[in-house]
Amino acid sequence: MENTTMKKTLYLSLAILGFILPYYFIFKFYTANEMTTLAALAQVLAQDWAALLAADLTISVLAAWMFYYSESKRLNMKNWWLYPLVTLMVGLSFSLPLFLYFRERHINS
Repeated sequence: MENTTMKKTLYLSLAILGFILPYYFIFKFYTANEMTTLAALAQVLAQDWAALLAADLTISVLAAWMFYYSESKRLNMKNWWLYPLVTLMVGLSFSLPLFLYFRERHINS
């Protein structure tokens, strides 16, 4: 039982960090550069390393969405579609630990 509580606490802590940290850097970038979202995206993808990371993240997001769907169906979890939506609104760093937290909670209920 203690291991489950520790895992849930870790997942929830990672979700909180996954929400705060990306928005901190986004806010920092926008306040320093005062540009539109499309201009910022174009600037980021202009660098080969950034494009590599974007491609890697895109594939990881698609794999996570497949995991959300299949694991939700396997465990009969409701509202699996919220996690891909949260990924689009915040990011994978928030949606994956959030899903794992609620998955752990569902398994233990």
